Amino acid sequence: MGQDALRTSGSGGGLSTTAAPNGGGRGRGLLRGGWQVQNTSINIKIMILCGFVTILVLLATVSIGNLGSSNADAVNQNLIKATEPILAESPSVSVPTDLEEPPKPEVNPPIALEEPPKPEANPPTVSPKPEVKPNVTYTLGPKITDWDSQRKVWLNQNPGFPSIVNGKARILLLTGSPPGPCDKPIGDYYLLKSVKNKIDYCRLHGIEIVYNMAHLDEELSGYWTKLPMIRRLMLSHPEVEWIWWMDSDALFTDILFEIPLSRYEKHNLVIHGYPDLLFNQKSWVALNTGVFLLRNCQWSLDLLDAWAPMGPKGPVRDEAGKVLTAYLKGRPAFEADDQSALIYLLLSQKDKWMEKVYVENQYYLHGFWEGLVDKYEEMIEKYHPGLGDERWPFVTHFVGCKPCGSYADYAEERCFKSMERAFNFADNQVLKLYGFSHMGLLSPKVKRIRNETVSPLEFVDKFDIRRTHEETKP
Repeated sequence: MGQDALRTSGSGGGLSTTAAPNGGGRGRGLLRGGWQVQNTSINIKIMILCGFVTILVLLATVSIGNLGSSNADAVNQNLIKATEPILAESPSVSVPTDLEEPPKPEVNPPIALEEPPKPEANPPTVSPKPEVKPNVTYTLGPKITDWDSQRKVWLNQNPGFPSIVNGKARILLLTGSPPGPCDKPIGDYYLLKSVKNKIDYCRLHGIEIVYNMAHLDEELSGYWTKLPMIRRLMLSHPEVEWIWWMDSDALFTDILFEIPLSRYEKHNLVIHGYPDLLFNQKSWVALNTGVFLLRNCQWSLDLLDAWAPMGPKGPVRDEAGKVLTAYLKGRPAFEADDQSALIYLLLSQKDKWMEKVYVENQYYLHGFWEGLVDKYEEMIEKYHPGLGDERWPFVTHFVGCKPCGSYADYAEERCFKSMERAFNFADNQVLKLYGFSHMGLLSPKVKRIRNETVSPLEFVDKFDIRRTHEETKP
């Protein structure tokens, strides 16, 4: 409809004519009739030409054996001369052969609704969707360079959210699990026990806790999901001084012990490890990133920015894994994991990072479960809580058990049996205040360990671990 309107409107033009303005329509009709007569005449001549050429070709074919070269040339010349007058009268390829008069383009033609927009002289190029490649640098978010000053201003403007509470730096413990159910139903049961264990410890020590089940960045899966969440908590909770990451398969097993934060006043990362394995052997198990503390500061944001680019799934993580396996002692060949990447970063850029890293091994910030769970009865008999080391391990970490996964490095029965012992060992320390205890380290059932009295406050003062003043040193 739009094109028809352009053809019949007064502003639309066809071939130029000398007709008067008020007779423009009739002039275009005469012109259209002239085109029709001319085309009919040309078509008749072309038909005559085709018939003539056919006759000549047949004659030439019949007599070709008797004609010499001179006669053949004469036939060709006659054919050419016969066709030239007709071809001369034929319309050129630039002349339209349809019966309608072609519209003449205007300098600025009106655009009808149905008419597509006129293309620009230099149309903008559309960039293809970027693909994840090994040489593309990944970032957790916009680069922040003045976080310390921003945070200081915010704390001054919000005195109701101090970073120091009752003389202690504010800590937020972060843990989590996948967004879906575990591959093994029993895995969800032990994740619940693990959460209960962490809630108990945090409640008794005045620590905030966040349990995360969301993947905040689809590129960072598996071991790497903690990094974007840690960064987000730092930026969203400027009142928090320390972010404490703890794997879901790690349990507090010395509920009385409290992290000696005063020891880390000049450090920003506290992680369990062994300096000899780290610096001399470059072992891939020199540190354990299942449990660590990270100060809420600019240094930590910079560390996360440098740490994360090895984590995007796909070619980036695969290629980074090859680098880590070649660099670190004893590391199997598999994709990059967060622990190996951190060790590699701290060793390859030692001057930049290590001054602010505290490698802790004076207590069990991370305690490997195999050498601990079978000694709980001995610990109860010989030692007392509050030590945090192998005598009463602060944390028992079930590395390799993977309670929520479909496979594990150790036998499933052994892992869950050991986790049950660890949970009950810790839970007895909580239940003691209420006058109960598990019937055994493998039993979920409880028994009464003392009788009720009319003076319950004496038990509070005696058994509440928040009020315990036992000597925690050997």
